[in-house]
Amino acid sequence: MFKKILIANRGEIALRIQRACRELGVRAVMVYSEADREAKYIKLADEAVCIGPAQSTLSYLNMPAIISAAEVTDAEAIHPGYGFLSENADFAERVEKSGFQFIGPTPESIRLMGDKVSAKQAMMKAGVPCVPGSEGELPDDPTQIRRIAKAVGYPVIIKAAGGGGGRGMRVVHTEAALVNAVSMTRAEAGAAFGNPAVYLEKYLQNPRHIEIQILADKFKNAVYLGERDCSMQRRHQKIIEEAPAPGIARKLIERLGERCVTACKKIGYRGAGTFEFLYEDGEFYFIEMNTRVQVEHPVTEMTTGIDIVKTQIMVAAGEKLPFTQRLIQVRGHAIECRINAEDPYKCTPSPGRISMWHAPGGPGVRVDSHIYTNYFVPPNYDSMIGKIIVHGDTREHALARMVTALGETVVEGIKSNIALHRELMLDAKFTSGGTNIHYLEEWLSHHQR
Repeated sequence: MFKKILIANRGEIALRIQRACRELGVRAVMVYSEADREAKYIKLADEAVCIGPAQSTLSYLNMPAIISAAEVTDAEAIHPGYGFLSENADFAERVEKSGFQFIGPTPESIRLMGDKVSAKQAMMKAGVPCVPGSEGELPDDPTQIRRIAKAVGYPVIIKAAGGGGGRGMRVVHTEAALVNAVSMTRAEAGAAFGNPAVYLEKYLQNPRHIEIQILADKFKNAVYLGERDCSMQRRHQKIIEEAPAPGIARKLIERLGERCVTACKKIGYRGAGTFEFLYEDGEFYFIEMNTRVQVEHPVTEMTTGIDIVKTQIMVAAGEKLPFTQRLIQVRGHAIECRINAEDPYKCTPSPGRISMWHAPGGPGVRVDSHIYTNYFVPPNYDSMIGKIIVHGDTREHALARMVTALGETVVEGIKSNIALHRELMLDAKFTSGGTNIHYLEEWLSHHQR
C-alpha cells in the first residue's frame, strides 16, 4: 500500500478520497487553488500545497504544478477524482512518466474510451450492445453522410468523437438539415475538444439512462456492482441517481453486467469505470464509458457495501480485487440528490457565503459535502456543494427517508436546489419509477417561477 497520495481535485470528492486514505492508513496531500484556501479538507490534510489562482487552467488543470506538488511532498501516487484531469490520458501518462502511480486506468485505456468512435468499436467487438449508427467517423462526402443517415433512420444525433458531459451533440430530424448540422458540430467539436471528428447515431426518443459500475485489477479480474438509474437530468447533467434501476428485470442487468466485465478483460482495463447506456423498449444501447469514479458512486456503495474509492487505491497499489462476482450482492435501494448552489427552478448559480449549514442524519442517511457554516462557495467552479444519499429496504422506504432528510437540511445565505428535490421526491411520475431522460426538463418548463 502507498504511504502517501496526492489528491488532485477539490470539493466533496477531495474530502471523500481523503477519508478513504485515512481508513487505509495513507497520508493525504491536498492541492488547492487560492479560492479554496479555507476548504475543510485543506484544514484536515496531512499536507497541503497551493498550486495557483482560482482559475482552473492555472491550478486544477495545471499539470506541471500538480506533478511538482507530488515531487516536493514525496507522494507516491496521484488520485485525480472526477472532472478536471481525471479522464485526461496525457495527464495520466505524465504522472506515470514522472515516477508516480496514477490511480485510475492506463493512459491507453483512457484514450481508447475517451474517443467515442474507438470506444464504440471496442464495445461492439466485445459484444456490448450499441446504438445503431455510423461504423466510425463520418466521411466528408455529403452524399455518403445522407446515405448513412437514411439507413439508420431519422431522427439522428450527431456527436463529437472527443465530446462528453452533454456537449458536442446535435439532433437532426430531416435530411435537409443534416449536412449543415454535421458541419456545425464538427466546428464546435474542434474548438471545444481539439478533435473535429463526429459520428452519427439513431436518436432514441424517450430513453432512460442506465449505467453499470465495474471494478477491475491488473490481473484481469473484473466485477460489476449492479446498475444505477441516472435519468433525472437537466441539460444532460444528472440531478438524482438511484440504485437499482426500478422496473428492469434482474436477468437483463446480469446479462449486461457480464458483457461489461468481458469488455474490461478484453481491453485490459484497470480501476473503477462506468459503462453508460440508453435503455428503451427493453433494449440497452452503449453510449460511453467513464474511466474514473462517478459523482453517483455512493448509491452503489450503499447497496453493495463495497467502498469504491478504497478499492481504486488498492488496485492502483497492485493488489487483487478482494472479492469475486459471486460475493457481490445488491441489498435494498439507494437514492442520491445532488445539492447545488443554484436557483432551484431557474438553475442559475448562486455562489456566496453560507450563513447556516445543517446536515440531515439518522439511519441510512449519508452526506458527502465539504461545506460548513460560514464557508464561501466560490463562483469559479461547478455549483455542486454536496450530495445527500439515503438507503432503505425498498424504493418506497428510500423515498420516504429522502423526504425526511431533505426536510432536515438547512442551507442559508445562498440559494440551493433543495426545494426542487423536495418536490421531485413527491412527484407522482418520479415516485412510480422509470422516468426518461427528458422528464426533468419538461417538468421544469411547467414549474418555472
